[in-house]
Amino acid sequence: MTAVRNEAPRFATPARVRGVALIIGIAWAALFIGTDARAADTDTDTTKSIAVMDCALIDDNAAYNDTATVQQDAARIRMVSDALRSELNRRALYRVTDNAPAGALIARLQASQNLNACNGCELEIGRKLNVERVGVCWVQKISNLILNINLRIEDVATGQTVFQRSVDMRGNTDRSWRRGATALVDLLAGSRDVAH
Repeated sequence: MTAVRNEAPRFATPARVRGVALIIGIAWAALFIGTDARAADTDTDTTKSIAVMDCALIDDNAAYNDTATVQQDAARIRMVSDALRSELNRRALYRVTDNAPAGALIARLQASQNLNACNGCELEIGRKLNVERVGVCWVQKISNLILNINLRIEDVATGQTVFQRSVDMRGNTDRSWRRGATALVDLLAGSRDVAH
């Protein structure tokens, strides 16, 4: 005859469930944190360096502008130049360098021409700053209602254009200029040059 054991069925107690859940949670967290850290290391190693020149303004009605309009447009050019650099850095699309070490060269070249149409002078600046890419930007203001912002990025070693886009802006406001810069960076984020 076989002896029958009087054993209570094994049920998971709340404490046991919490303990197992905690262990599983810690294991998953360690896995994801490790993966993110490895991905961050990889991104840092492959992110290309870039020097982004200040945007230029091509104003079809410049002869008719008053002093206040000229000052307002100059402020917007500074704002949109800074916004492009900031967005490229924030989104880690490129490692944006400081242009200050080439400040004298940039000033000399800008005194006689727009950097977006200087027949390769932007590449000279890129070599001086020892970067892989150089970006030139310009805003074309046809009227206070019709504007466009443009960005061209070139490979400093080869001179080839790796990205060039234009975004239409409606209205000559700070908001429309910022939105135009953001739209350009959104387009750039999908390009092959920044794909990781």
